[in-house]
Amino acid sequence: MTKERATFPSGTGADLHVDLHVDLHVALRGTGLRSGLMNALRDAVRSGRLAPGTRLPSSRTLAADLGIARNTVADAYAELVAEGWLTARQGSGTRVARRTAPRRPAPAPQRPGPVRGRPAHSLMPGSPDVASFPRAEWLKAARRAITAAPHEAFGYGDPRGRPELRTALADYLARARGVYADPDRIVICSGYVHGLMLLASVLRSGARTPGPGGRVREVAVEAYGLDLHWRRLTDAGLRLSALGFDERGTRTGDLASLDGAGAVLLTPAHQFPMGVALPPDRRTAAVDWACATGGLVLEDDYDGEFRYDRQPIGALQGLDPERVVYLGTASKSLAPGVRLAWMVLPEALVGDVAAAKGESDWSSGALDQLTLAEFISSGAYDRHVRAMRLRYRRRRDQLVAALAERAPGIRVSGIAAGMHAVLELPPGTERAVVQAAAWQGLAVEGLGRFHHPATPPGPDALVVGYGTPADSAWSGALDALCRVLP
Repeated sequence: MTKERATFPSGTGADLHVDLHVDLHVALRGTGLRSGLMNALRDAVRSGRLAPGTRLPSSRTLAADLGIARNTVADAYAELVAEGWLTARQGSGTRVARRTAPRRPAPAPQRPGPVRGRPAHSLMPGSPDVASFPRAEWLKAARRAITAAPHEAFGYGDPRGRPELRTALADYLARARGVYADPDRIVICSGYVHGLMLLASVLRSGARTPGPGGRVREVAVEAYGLDLHWRRLTDAGLRLSALGFDERGTRTGDLASLDGAGAVLLTPAHQFPMGVALPPDRRTAAVDWACATGGLVLEDDYDGEFRYDRQPIGALQGLDPERVVYLGTASKSLAPGVRLAWMVLPEALVGDVAAAKGESDWSSGALDQLTLAEFISSGAYDRHVRAMRLRYRRRRDQLVAALAERAPGIRVSGIAAGMHAVLELPPGTERAVVQAAAWQGLAVEGLGRFHHPATPPGPDALVVGYGTPADSAWSGALDALCRVLP
């Protein structure tokens, strides 16, 4: 290959560098040089290096600069003139054509509608205040953890997760949530959904037989929840049945009438989205059902660490560690981006779940696990949770006060814990209010979004999250909410 560079002198009206990459055997036939020159000139015009109206060197000058025949340059110029890239006039030389930019069709008029794109304010439930992530403390914990990490920590490791994190979690969960959590019975995963997928796969495969009927084919779920979680169960081949719901929460007594269910998925600490805690008699009923049938309770400890107006409610798992699978996550207490969650398993399930995790190759980063272990052991996690509990309580109080003043007819519930509230609406208004909120640039979710279709419809309501908005946007979000309420 040869590379020729032509520099047009300033007297031609342009400082242009044309790079020609020419295969020698093509060049000898005299055809590759012209094509190369034409391509180089087209590229220069497209990129704007040759502006419209720029005068090009004469064919004699350019041929001398490139060391090629004048006819080659003249032929290239003539063809580019024919294509419309250049113009040639007697006495004016060869210039870059002045081409009119293609006209773009005017956008069709749009009918007024809800604000598109990113909303101005978001009160969507389930999201924490990620702006309050403890960056400085996390960085300190990461430095200490990496400095003290053994060499083997940088290998593939145990699919259950790093022993440092499992040990730290066992101590913390026993102390803060009343969980019986031996480190050998903890499996670290990449989020609550990942853990649920692993459990669904193991239960459906029959690797472990939880009850007299063998493998699990059906899972009971609550009347309200996230369809994302329900889909993960059905994707694994499990059927779903829905439990009833009333003012005291999920009717776990209905489990006795479900012949096919081998497991039940519950949020006993703070039901999502209704926000009630499962009362003691219904907690006991769920565990009694599991003991009598050999079934399992899958406990999603949603919002278990954020309570305001009540004493801590221990995890259901403490009632029977062999019948209850405990699932927790750092997504709400720290941030979803941490991508760390954990399962505390009955002894009979540990091996199968760990094997399923290894097969799926959803590994959790060892460095993040070591950092979280240090963050917990140093007491930084407890301090952060306490600080966020105060922050969310203050947000909740401001929400309740604003509604009492500006929308006194709205009943608020589910606010003793967590990061969201349920605002009951007049019958038949939920959809209109959600649409009106979209017009105001406010993202908010209706209660119907979380309702299981197999259960009777519930009241019209909004599920309002108060963890997400930044402090600077909080008052604006409250104003927008109050404007759309009936």
